Parts: sequence; C-alpha cells; structure tokens
Amino acid sequence: MTNWWAAALVAVAALAANLPLGFWRAGVRKFSAAWFVAVHLSVPFIIALRLLLGVSAWFIPLTLGMAVVGQIMGGRWRTGWKTGPAGH
Repeated sequence: MTNWWAAALVAVAALAANLPLGFWRAGVRKFSAAWFVAVHLSVPFIIALRLLLGVSAWFIPLTLGMAVVGQIMGGRWRTGWKTGPAGH
C-alpha cells in the first residue's frame, strides 16, 4: 500500500523539477538536443524518488501529468502568461 504523503511528494517534486526545465525548454529550438534534455532530464530523478519512497507504479500517470504541467507552466513563465490569441 502506498503512503499518500509520499505519492503527493513525488507529484509535487515532478511539478517543481519541471518548472525551470520548462523555462529552459521554451528558450531553445524545438526538437534540438537541448530541447530533448530539457524535456527528459527530470525523469530519472523522479523515478528514483518514487522508488526510494516506495510509491506504487499506479501513480506514474499522476506524476507524468504533474511533470507536463510543470513544463507548460515553466514555458509560460518564460514567454509570459498570455491569456488569449491577442496576448491581452
């Protein structure tokens, strides 16, 4: 049985780790080596944290979702929080 606090910690760590990586990713050419590294660099650390804390593999989708949210938020942090097509 998974400790819910450990699962929440892994999910928040995935989000937090991907904020600066998303910021970096937004500033490099899409599909370049740097882009690939920015997208995937957090994965081994999140896997290690999940295994270290004994979090079930059932939480991988949640963790992946939080990592994607972190990438998106980090990218928007760099480019600005545009609310619509006109950027208002």
